[in-house]
Amino acid sequence: MEQAFELTDASAERSAAGCTVRLSKDPIIEYMTSNITLMKWMIAEGYLDARTLGRRIKAMEAWIANPQLLEPDADAEYAAVIEIDLADVKEPIVACPNDPDDVKLLSEVAGDKIDEVFIGSCMTNIGHFRAAGKVLDGKSDIPTRLWIAPPTKMDALILTEEGYYGVLGKAGARMEMPGCSLCMGNQAQVRKGSTAMSTSTRNFPNRLGIDTRVYLGSAELSAVCALMGKIPTVAEYMEQVNVVNAKAADIYRYMNFDQIAAFRDVADKVAV
Repeated sequence: MEQAFELTDASAERSAAGCTVRLSKDPIIEYMTSNITLMKWMIAEGYLDARTLGRRIKAMEAWIANPQLLEPDADAEYAAVIEIDLADVKEPIVACPNDPDDVKLLSEVAGDKIDEVFIGSCMTNIGHFRAAGKVLDGKSDIPTRLWIAPPTKMDALILTEEGYYGVLGKAGARMEMPGCSLCMGNQAQVRKGSTAMSTSTRNFPNRLGIDTRVYLGSAELSAVCALMGKIPTVAEYMEQVNVVNAKAADIYRYMNFDQIAAFRDVADKVAV
């Protein structure tokens, strides 16, 4: 039996039809169009396997030509309906050491000393690194050891072109090779016994480092922790992210590869 979730705001209508997460075709088409360009670019760059990429491109093009989305049956029964009013979420939420299910409000953990910060893993996208860069812009000699690892080299390329690598590097960040990095502990680890704030997917014991205490939070909160050397109060957090909120539309825009000349011009030469 399915479990249904409803995400609403204070003005949203409550209805039986709103009890399941429903997707919209437009953003999916936008995402697929971008990824078709990316995959054609990958073929041109020699990524393997070209046949697999080609099949995926054709499947995406076919779906875009006739987009169909799954919908629940009108008479579907649900084990539970969980309704979340996002207007009630007024501060960041973090997972506490060392259990991703041990979740608390920021105000409940504020003040804990943070030794190291990791911003990376597949949980992040390019907007999160821009946001961290805005928080740390003009700062240097931060009190924490800050690790930055974009999920892909495509993110790294655009962040470099936009100047964010320079901003983060000047702040004192260690710029890691794009990929999993500390999330899996397979490229490096935080210092033994330290307390860290991470954007990674899990904080199980010894995953990021031996005998470490690891919080999980957003890239924005992680950047503030890196700057202050502690988990901020709600007021301190809000003050630091004002610069991010003011330019949110630009900061959180996605990489639409079909709109980036460096990728589009190469992809346009690839026939599948």
